[in-house]
Amino acid sequence: MNARVWCVLALATAALGLSGCGERAQTQGSWSAAKRDAAPYTGGSPSSFTQGGWKAGDRDAWASQLKARAQYGQNDHQRVVTP
Repeated sequence: MNARVWCVLALATAALGLSGCGERAQTQGSWSAAKRDAAPYTGGSPSSFTQGGWKAGDRDAWASQLKARAQYGQNDHQRVVTP
């Protein structure tokens, strides 16, 4: 292979290697029509998966339910039965 072929191969390899360096910024701009999430305590439609007595939009009841769930339902130290 002559020098010209090596030069073309070297330039093609360099161009291919540098093509990954041109990444666009991944910020959300005014062009994006992203929907903002609602607050978690606003809830959705009532279903069988919601706690009984809880009303959508009641922030204090939502916070106390999370606290109770973390304390009693997901705390393994309190669920362990000691002999």
